[in-house]
Amino acid sequence: MAKYLLVMRGTDESNAAMMANIDEMMATSRQFIEDLLKAGVYVAAEGLDDPQQGVVVDFGGETPVVTDGPYGETKELFGGFFLIDVASKEEAVEWAKRVPAAPGAKVEVRRVPGSDEVPQ
Repeated sequence: MAKYLLVMRGTDESNAAMMANIDEMMATSRQFIEDLLKAGVYVAAEGLDDPQQGVVVDFGGETPVVTDGPYGETKELFGGFFLIDVASKEEAVEWAKRVPAAPGAKVEVRRVPGSDEVPQ
């Protein structure tokens, strides 16, 4: 088994579409989590707050610079994630295809290396 992070990425348009149907999206998300639980692959899931409420810490200079909100040129923003524990990348992709998402959104599938794979 390996852990995979399914990262929800949205655009301004897909985020607006999701918010317009938030009750339906939340019900669909709850059902998806229930399906993950029944399959025994659920580890965690969280949504993120509005990007305008966050800050960016930029390490491009001598000292870190903190600015409000996401970078202006950002075309896609992370909106949340599902962490699953599955047998293969292919299985993670199959779950990613079932993630409730608004048109235009994307789900990035990334393997989480085990502690034995990270240099000590």
